Parts: sequence; C-alpha cells; structure tokens
Amino acid sequence: MDDTITDSPRVLVIGLDPYRVPGPWDPAPVAQAIAQGLSTFADHGVGVEVCLVGIDGSDDVGAVVGRALRAYRWECVVVGGGLRHSDDNVELLEQVVNLIRRHAPDAAIAFNSTPDTTYEAAARWIG
Repeated sequence: MDDTITDSPRVLVIGLDPYRVPGPWDPAPVAQAIAQGLSTFADHGVGVEVCLVGIDGSDDVGAVVGRALRAYRWECVVVGGGLRHSDDNVELLEQVVNLIRRHAPDAAIAFNSTPDTTYEAAARWIG
C-alpha cells in the first residue's frame, strides 16, 4: 500500500489473503472489498500497511505477521474479520493477538466488521 501520505504508516491491517483461503468460492469480491476499504485511509491521510496471510499452508504465519509487526511502530493494528469469524481459525486468531502483544505492545488493537469498515475500526483508536 502506498504510504506517501505520512512519514510512515500508522496502521497495520492483518487479515487473510482471500486468494489463499481454501474452498470452492470466488475470492475476487473479497479482494475488491479489501482494496476499497484500504482506499479510505488515503482519503483521510492516514498511512496503512497490509499483512495478508494464507491459510492454505503457504505461509509461516508467525514469521510473516511478526515481520510486519516489527517493521514500524504502529499506532493501531486492525485484525480482519476473516480471522475472527470462523471457529476453524480460533488458534490462528490467538496467535495473531499474542504476536501483536509481543511485537507491538503500545499499539491499539481494533476489529473491523467488514473490509469497508477497516478505517473506521482504526479511527476509533488513532489520534
């Protein structure tokens, strides 16, 4: 994501890469909704980075998320709904929350309802 609006991104969004979630479904609408939701950050002049992970076995989620969390000093980390809305992902959600606590202890943690509410979730916590 382009972070030219601010000196460094202030918000990290962690979620599932819709193209690497197994199942017979069309990931394109979700990917489009994510992109649309992220465009709202630019509209408000807030820098954002995205860390999308695959749950198809293609990622070492701990390593990918840990690297993203250590990249900047985040004001807020938004955890996407795909990580929270499935009982199948409860261990992954726990892992992500504990990584946030370890690598970004000063960051607020926010939860969006849908991809288009990602900015609103972060805005509740950033100045």
